[in-house]
Amino acid sequence: MIVDTLIHAGWIITVEPPFDTVKDHSLVIHDGRIIDLLPTRQAKQCYQGTVVENLQNHVLLPGLINSHTHAAMSLMRGIADDLPLMDWLQNHIWPLEHQWMSEAFVKDGTDLAIAEMLRGGTTCFNDMYFFPNIAAQQAQQAGIRATLGLIVIDFPTVWAKDSDEYLSKGLTLTEQLRDTELCNTAFAPHAPYTVSDAPLQKIAAYAQELKRPVHIHIHETAHEIDQAVEQTGKRPLQRLQELGLVNSLLVAVHATQLTDAEISLLADAGATIVHCPESNLKLASGFCPVAKCLDAGVNVALGTDGAASNNDLDMFGEMRTAALIGKAVANDASAVSAMTALRMATINGAKALGLADETGSLRIGKAADVIAVDLSQLETQPLYCPVSQLVYAASRQQVTDVWVAGRRLLHNRQLTTLNLAELQEKIAVWQQRLAEK
Repeated sequence: MIVDTLIHAGWIITVEPPFDTVKDHSLVIHDGRIIDLLPTRQAKQCYQGTVVENLQNHVLLPGLINSHTHAAMSLMRGIADDLPLMDWLQNHIWPLEHQWMSEAFVKDGTDLAIAEMLRGGTTCFNDMYFFPNIAAQQAQQAGIRATLGLIVIDFPTVWAKDSDEYLSKGLTLTEQLRDTELCNTAFAPHAPYTVSDAPLQKIAAYAQELKRPVHIHIHETAHEIDQAVEQTGKRPLQRLQELGLVNSLLVAVHATQLTDAEISLLADAGATIVHCPESNLKLASGFCPVAKCLDAGVNVALGTDGAASNNDLDMFGEMRTAALIGKAVANDASAVSAMTALRMATINGAKALGLADETGSLRIGKAADVIAVDLSQLETQPLYCPVSQLVYAASRQQVTDVWVAGRRLLHNRQLTTLNLAELQEKIAVWQQRLAEK
């Protein structure tokens, strides 16, 4: 049988059963989907590929899913470092956004983020920012998979004047993307402290009607909790529950301040937590109790947050940090294993976004969202366990090739759908503008 792409690999990590890791196997891709996964000897007998890749020093795995980021904020990388969250937001980030936010800002910032993510093995990202229509446009042009957050906040911006306009524009974009292959939407109320009850109630109703996730920062800092209790007499998660938002569609980002009862609430509701360990560390926001959440049955995914508060979009770094911090917080070296961290960065993210039937693992019938990582380098030798090497030793620079829906977007470390020279020229202009303040 003649197929589009035949990849012979040293190892393949499927992430999901019936097996996790196999050696000397091949992945067969046709019409953008995985149609077979079998031993290489058999693959060579059964298939002829229009494109054949011999990657004997590589491991193939599902493309990584960045379950929380603010892509366009890459233009503000390093501009207000070493500050606590509210100082960072209110005195630096929000004023810059007020001055410079535009379609052009989002276009160029999103392109920068997509380029970085693809080079680091991320094939899908869950965004939250203004002008999600522009981010969708750039994602489709680059060929990456994306869930675009339909941002809602109470105060006016260049994107919308009030919560009703934010929602109206978001619903319009949802309809526009309904038949697209790579992009969809999630409701994205920014946080309990920036969105009032009425819009949150509308979002709860729309989310149930359209079966779209609700992507929100929640319990990010102790200050957020204290302020909410002082103002409303309730912890933020309790308020969301009373407004009808704590259910299987909830994608709760950060969650560094959780009681045991709140963990049980999220588990019983079938909600997802998105853990952003490096951003939480940098902003001194606290520690998500990942092991407790996983043990309780909560789906825990992994995100980078934006490059303005991380300062990178490196999911390999997030996996390693999540595994190490998870062990320290639980006081248990077996907590948050390498495979657990990898699942957080792949299939758990797909589940959070309602994409588990499409991506997040290497399974026959799923979209061919695949990355190849070269493990022959000195830094990942000797090789005893590919999963451990990926999480504890490998770097994103070892990602050589990336496919999304069977289309190759990174070929031997070279991007195929983005012009880096042109992008770097645009970024230099933005650097000069933002530095002027």
